[in-house]
Amino acid sequence: EPAASLARRLLAGAWVVEDLAALPAGFSGLAVTRDGRAWDGVHGELTQAARGGSERVLAERNRRDRLVGEVEVAVQAEHDAGRQVDAASEAVGAADAAREVEDRAVRDAERARNAAREEVRQAELLMQQRRGAPEDAAGAVRRAQVLGELSAERRTAERRGRERAERDQRIAFLTAKLGRERALLPWPARVAAALEAASEAIAAQVTDADAALRADQEKGEGVAGALRACATDEARVQAQLRDANEALTGTQVRAQQARDQEAEATHELEVLAVRLTLPAEPATERLDPAVADELRKRIERLVRRREQLGPVNPLAKTEYDEALAHVEEMERQRTDLETALRELRGLIKETDRQIRVTFEETFTAAAKNFEELSARLFPGGRGRLRLVRDDAGPRPVLGGQDAGDGVAEIAEEAAMEAAAEAEAGGEGIEPEDDMGVEIEITPAGKSMKRLTLLSGGEKSMTAIAFLFSVFLAKPCPFYILDEVEAALDDLNISRFLDLLETYADRAQFIVVTHQKRTMEAADTLYGVSMGDDGVSKVVSRRLPPREVVREAEAARTAPAALGA
Repeated sequence: EPAASLARRLLAGAWVVEDLAALPAGFSGLAVTRDGRAWDGVHGELTQAARGGSERVLAERNRRDRLVGEVEVAVQAEHDAGRQVDAASEAVGAADAAREVEDRAVRDAERARNAAREEVRQAELLMQQRRGAPEDAAGAVRRAQVLGELSAERRTAERRGRERAERDQRIAFLTAKLGRERALLPWPARVAAALEAASEAIAAQVTDADAALRADQEKGEGVAGALRACATDEARVQAQLRDANEALTGTQVRAQQARDQEAEATHELEVLAVRLTLPAEPATERLDPAVADELRKRIERLVRRREQLGPVNPLAKTEYDEALAHVEEMERQRTDLETALRELRGLIKETDRQIRVTFEETFTAAAKNFEELSARLFPGGRGRLRLVRDDAGPRPVLGGQDAGDGVAEIAEEAAMEAAAEAEAGGEGIEPEDDMGVEIEITPAGKSMKRLTLLSGGEKSMTAIAFLFSVFLAKPCPFYILDEVEAALDDLNISRFLDLLETYADRAQFIVVTHQKRTMEAADTLYGVSMGDDGVSKVVSRRLPPREVVREAEAARTAPAALGA
């Protein structure tokens, strides 16, 4: 139902017709035929939609973009396959190098094993010789030593044998892997060939689509040219029609003027006939000269009598009636203005009252919040907000007049204001007082109250307390704080961050800062740095703020905007 309502509202002046020629002369809507021809009656424009509509052009364009995207994906896949082949070749080279290293190690192990076997053989010969003379104690000791060395050599030989077996297994694994990778070498070439064929096919389709699109555009331009020619002819015909209508109108006006002159002549004839007691008919014969002379003499006598009467305004009664009507209209306007003035004064009074009530409510809430925040930001201290009134002083004398004249003028104005208030209903409008808000702050251990005697950090904390007191009284969606903690020490920065964390669920705080502790407490950090080309760059990181700060210090960037 909402969509249908919106469609009815948007298509209120649109009509589907079979032929534009059947439209009435004063049609001022939008008429559209089923073959795409549209007539705008307001602007007098005739348009023709392209064959297939804009949907087909957009569809072809989207299809071309999709094919181009597929080609790019295929090219990227080909590049990825080439990189994989290069990586496989590098892995094969690394495996060959490792195999050579292992071969050298095996040869070294074999030489060490042969040397150990020779030492074992010599030790066995020495043992046989020592068995023939057991009474030789020194020989027994030597024999024991030789047996220990022999056991150690055997363990060494066994360990090297195990290492050799492991190296053989590693060589076998790398050899098998190399074979598998060599078996995969022909695949990238086949994939590249298939991608190239697909790219050619897509390019051919794109060429066909572009040709079809150009053909449609040429047809549309031809139809548009024909429509422009028709519009030119229509404009010429409309100009001719306007000229004919103007000529007809002029003829009708002249005919009406002639009829009006005839009616005036007839009326004058009737008036003269009544005054002369003659029939209101045109004379059939010419007037007698004697009678005409008598009439002229009578007219002369009447003219002399009128001159003897003196200047007489024949329109005096009409002007009097007009003046009387004008005075009555002015009286009505005055009554309306006085009524509107009384209503306006009442509205002003109500507005002033509402402003005063709203200000008092906001000031009371802000003063209460300021006391609480001052006690929190200045432990052991206190602060308050109070209203003050500026004295206006004596009223200045205007125009260089004496004091006595000024007093007279003031008295006269006061009398006029009292009369206006009496007319308004006896209730005067209270004058607007010059009120102001004064901030008093007393840190712990100090007796000062003026802001000029506070330090920079104390002024910043006072401003923060006032800002958050107004925020708690009249919340806003978000706040932008520009280096408000620049003059604060570590202790006051901690209090400022605790304040942000306390009220972060009520509003969003965007803090511009260079303090590391403020950056570390943020949820999202935006860093601004100046590159070598002198262009500022903004980088948004979703990492923990501590890691972002460390990266900014390592890169010598200057994070400038912080959002919490």
